[in-house]
Amino acid sequence: MSKFLLVGLGNIGPEYAGTRHNIGFDVLHTFVLKHKGAFEPERLAYVAEVKFKGKTIVCICPTTYMNLSGRAFKYWQEKARVPLENTLTVVDDLALPLDKIRLRPSGSDAGHNGLKDIQNILGTDKYPKLRFGIGNNYPRGMQADFVLGKWRKEEETQVKLKIEKCIEVIEMFFSAGIEQAMATYNNISVKP
Repeated sequence: MSKFLLVGLGNIGPEYAGTRHNIGFDVLHTFVLKHKGAFEPERLAYVAEVKFKGKTIVCICPTTYMNLSGRAFKYWQEKARVPLENTLTVVDDLALPLDKIRLRPSGSDAGHNGLKDIQNILGTDKYPKLRFGIGNNYPRGMQADFVLGKWRKEEETQVKLKIEKCIEVIEMFFSAGIEQAMATYNNISVKP
């Protein structure tokens, strides 16, 4: 039975719930709920283990806060003995419009502090990432307020649809591999 590590990036605490920066947590919670799992507090993360098509998926939402996500990633990757190519990190992305998702086998942190910390701790950017476009519709100098802000009412339906689409991407990543998942989902537009 092969093992995978699914990592959702976000910040713990009720003040961050439902914010753009926490979309990694939201996607993981939806995935775990769909597959009848439950998160438990463990070392450096909330952790759930689910089975999917004969595979074991260790799902983590780090409790270290976004900018220190690397410690939780590395600890659980080593503990579960998962090769880097069998990990998938779900993260918000300002550079992608709200209707887009992007799956890549590697790539830079693109200025994202959570990815930057993981890359620093791993010593490589060669690990798969699922980027959830949040757009960049904010006034100059207001990036932090935007990413830590809640979704606008008119965005909520689209965000829900994109979370569902991300679940499909994740399931295809686990069952058919990253190449097929990228070919199927990287160029689609998710709109209500």
